[in-house]
Amino acid sequence: MSHSLNEIEAMSKRAARGAGLSWGLAEEAAKGTRWLSSFGFPGTEMLAGLLTMNDRIPPIDVSPVSLRAEIWHAPARRMSPLIAGAALSDCAVRLLERGRITMENVNFPLLAVPFMGGAALRLGRPVAAEWQGARLATDGKRLCVQGESDAFLTQLADQMVFSAPADMTGQKEPVMRANVSDESWEQLSQFAHRTFAPATEESRLRGAGAGLSDND
Repeated sequence: MSHSLNEIEAMSKRAARGAGLSWGLAEEAAKGTRWLSSFGFPGTEMLAGLLTMNDRIPPIDVSPVSLRAEIWHAPARRMSPLIAGAALSDCAVRLLERGRITMENVNFPLLAVPFMGGAALRLGRPVAAEWQGARLATDGKRLCVQGESDAFLTQLADQMVFSAPADMTGQKEPVMRANVSDESWEQLSQFAHRTFAPATEESRLRGAGAGLSDND
């Protein structure tokens, strides 16, 4: 089914929050999902897969242990691309100073790529990410893509290497709408539903209609 980018962002934000992410990270996840979808990638499918995989898992278990380490890794031996990506954006200056930052065992690595845009805008220089035959680079607005499609869609990258500054080669053109699978949309809807407060007798009486009063 085709959805507008606004619909994708709104659904992704509520789903990420329903999955237990903070509102701030949920908002960043939604913007990232929209951004990937705007370049023709299955952002919603990947977000739905990640939220399902990490459901009920404490965020600390899939977060980098140390941002000062040569190689970032997580206690659960697999890392959330959303948490790691947000940390990468915060460490943009360190990335430029080192030239590269390496992460191990990143789930759905493509979901970390939008956070490179924030890092690139902070640095004023393009940032690239490479894993298993895939290479993407962005200056925060444009996206350049090289590699096989299967590599972009992998659910686990053994190593993901970010570098700056980066060459911009293989520019991909954005789209205005995205095709979303019914299954992933339903998965996101189920997570989003968790953000709805359960109805109480008081809320029902305050809702539309006359409640227990009868004005006739």
